[in-house]
Amino acid sequence: MKTKAQAVVIGGGVIGCSILYHLTKLGWADVVLLERDELTSGSTWHAAANIHGLHDSTNISRIQHYTMTLYKELEAETGQSCGVFQPGSLYLAQTEEREHQLRLQAAKAKLYGMNFYEVSIEEAQRLNPLVNYDGIRCVMFEPDGGNVDPSGVTNAYAVGARQRGAEIHRFTPVTATDQQDDGTWIVRTPKGDIATPWVINAAGLWGREVAKMAGIELPLQPTEHQYFVTETMTDVAGHGTRLPSVSDRDGEYYLRQEGQGLLVGAYEKDMKFWAEDGTPLDFAHDLFPDDLERIEENMMNAIERLPAVGEAGIKRVINGPMIWSPDANVLMGPAPEMDGYFCCNGIIPGFSQSGGMGLMAAQWIVEGETQYDMFVWDMARFDSWATKAFTKARVQDQYAHRFAIHFPNEERSAGRPARTRPIYDKQAHMGGVFGLNAGWEHPLWFADTPGASDTNGFTRQNWWGPVGEECKMLRERAGIIDISNFAKYVCTGPGAEDWLNAVFANRMPKTVGRSCLTPLISKRGGIAGDFTVTRLGAEEFWIIGSGMAERYHKRFFKQVPLPDGTTFESRTEAMCGFNIAGPKSREILRRLTNVSLATEDFPFMRSARIELAGVEVLALRVSFTGDLGWEVHCATKDQPRLYDALIEAGKAFGAGPVGSRALMSLRVEKGYGSWSREYSPEYWPHEVALDRLCKFNKDFLNKDAAMEVLKSPPRENLVLLHLDEGDVTASDADATGGEPIFKDGIGIGRVTSGAYGYSVDMSLALGFVKNAQPGDEVEVMVLGRPHKAVILREPPFDPKGEILRG
Repeated sequence: MKTKAQAVVIGGGVIGCSILYHLTKLGWADVVLLERDELTSGSTWHAAANIHGLHDSTNISRIQHYTMTLYKELEAETGQSCGVFQPGSLYLAQTEEREHQLRLQAAKAKLYGMNFYEVSIEEAQRLNPLVNYDGIRCVMFEPDGGNVDPSGVTNAYAVGARQRGAEIHRFTPVTATDQQDDGTWIVRTPKGDIATPWVINAAGLWGREVAKMAGIELPLQPTEHQYFVTETMTDVAGHGTRLPSVSDRDGEYYLRQEGQGLLVGAYEKDMKFWAEDGTPLDFAHDLFPDDLERIEENMMNAIERLPAVGEAGIKRVINGPMIWSPDANVLMGPAPEMDGYFCCNGIIPGFSQSGGMGLMAAQWIVEGETQYDMFVWDMARFDSWATKAFTKARVQDQYAHRFAIHFPNEERSAGRPARTRPIYDKQAHMGGVFGLNAGWEHPLWFADTPGASDTNGFTRQNWWGPVGEECKMLRERAGIIDISNFAKYVCTGPGAEDWLNAVFANRMPKTVGRSCLTPLISKRGGIAGDFTVTRLGAEEFWIIGSGMAERYHKRFFKQVPLPDGTTFESRTEAMCGFNIAGPKSREILRRLTNVSLATEDFPFMRSARIELAGVEVLALRVSFTGDLGWEVHCATKDQPRLYDALIEAGKAFGAGPVGSRALMSLRVEKGYGSWSREYSPEYWPHEVALDRLCKFNKDFLNKDAAMEVLKSPPRENLVLLHLDEGDVTASDADATGGEPIFKDGIGIGRVTSGAYGYSVDMSLALGFVKNAQPGDEVEVMVLGRPHKAVILREPPFDPKGEILRG
């Protein structure tokens, strides 16, 4: 066995072997995979191994599409059969909401050139005559859907990797992973040690245990999962061709042909956890006792839809383990707190995602970044606040609602609250309805009475009216928005200015009290983040960024060494903040301070340390609403006192609390982008109009990459669209994000954010388009159907910024 390698992959399931294979495809031949037992041990070998392309996330759809097309290429390359069956998949909609979801996915498929489209009931009947189509509203067909052989796929990846020089060692458990002083690792096994700059944890059911060797706690929890295979069925054997699989998610089961029978699986409400205190080390190709009573309700749904299932005998039952993250997505990426440790754990639809997941992992390790924005999979989306209790509660919810629709703006309550601020109870008493952001509870909107909750759907919901009232209140008078969930940092010391200039693309303010907006540039030259930086003193700076991306941004900050005597610290927990915005915001604040807030004394993009109602605050003349306003930040212990004073002072002006849903609407009216929606590593600076903030007369992180992408014209441009009110009102829905945009029947882009602009009476959407100009008429696929829209020349609210700067 080698004593040195470019990377060591721990885990010989389908994901570990895919990562190894893709590392070799990107040129890393000196790589090793270590498996404690036999390849496919754990959860790979007993997987149902269904494959499908479409997902609610566009980038996950791209990855699944890549995976589906890879398998036959892999067979041709390696000579190893993957056992690919692609008779197609039928997707059934029993409800209006499911129909909306499927039509939106079909529109995305058309935009991205994927094979997924509607078929008539008659055509569906011809494709799979076993199905009872009574009550089905629409049927979509994915011709490439099907299944693969778990062992065949895993071994094909392994063969492909070996052919390019990789080594695979079975029955070689890892006993320790020790990081050295230079950041590299020693991976210890009974057969010898391997020195490597990269440890890749793809240990499946043992992901938690392997991570703990490196001091990492992963929020993962295994469960039991069952499916059964029927005896030979006459209707199946006599059909002549392989039957397409059936995705009846409203019925909460999945079904496909297996041999001359059917395989039926379910995610039952009465789910069962396993190995809560750790996965047994002697577990390998093991199963649990059958427990079909737990999935009886799901089985009855399947029998109602396919009566032949009820007449078939059961040949075998598979009850095996799966390991889940709190949101059922993989925990992937380099551990932000250390060098050279990569995680890829908690995979559920492994055979739909294995190829794309391996490619993304390899790109991240070899090239420093993935080609797609994969924050939806990034392990940095969770932190220590995702405790064992939180993880267990979320996994239970995810499992039991595996096939439930994830609606736009949906907030699930399981495991919450995880983190709260001092005024949480007060906001709840005021009618606050809360969402989750990086573990923090934050008010989405305020109801008339306490205890209200969201309804969910693709159309306008119960919060649509109240959010409109909050927007109008702020635009006409003023509103008080809790922005405590923003990420907040302080950089101090003699090297603070130089360090920040070396990290961020814009030049840091020279004058105390001035602020600047700045992008953070990614490895490929895209937008890794957007920040507001304020100079507080000769050697002190205040930095504000996206709260949900705080752990993600750690990777970038640590790439530039801090100078001696300089510190960079998070103040997100220690500090809270409010945005007081609207035409009366200045008058409200004047009641709480003796400091002049007049424009000549406190202009836009300026800051000062002042007192409000006796509370020391940092006040910044900025506002994400696009309106006149200030951000004020105080110590967390002072949050209740400051909030009470702001609410009380606001009453005299008809002002009150405003939630984040209203903030979304207000910033879209102004055309402001938001990180993870409009700002992402996938988008170049000049595509989002941030190139003007990149100062190339200084060095900064990934400057060369930014200069390189700026040599090319924008591939597409960020625009603001106005959706025709007649079309929108007819469907009672606004764009929410992800909807394709077409022009003359040709796909030209997609929506990134959507909201109703209450103060301008317009349904609006931000999105990226190509081959289109302001004034052009386009179609936005709201609910998967075309809605007329026009590309605006300027934002409808305060296009010249006169109110913002007034």
